[in-house]
Amino acid sequence: MNYQKLDAALAMALNQVHDPEERSLVVFIHTERLTEGSAAIAVLENLGVSDINVAKDVFSATLSPNEISKLSEQPWVQYLKLSQKMRLIDRGLGGRNMGMSKI
Repeated sequence: MNYQKLDAALAMALNQVHDPEERSLVVFIHTERLTEGSAAIAVLENLGVSDINVAKDVFSATLSPNEISKLSEQPWVQYLKLSQKMRLIDRGLGGRNMGMSKI
């Protein structure tokens, strides 16, 4: 496993997975530019990545820790990032009622 290619959240998540063969982690795969017919495309297809396009360099997939380990060793993979749920941030509108006025 090349930990230099993993973001911190992914590295921590890998330690919490019990079955190294279970596809349980949704990751973004950042790659170098791919070329038509390259071995990299075949690897991504085998991992279940859909919509592979040579114009793209970021793909997503649900992978097992073992698959992430193998992928991190590929020279054409720049880094792997854990997909995380986004949450809204309260921007502190000071309790103002946007677009509504009291009568």
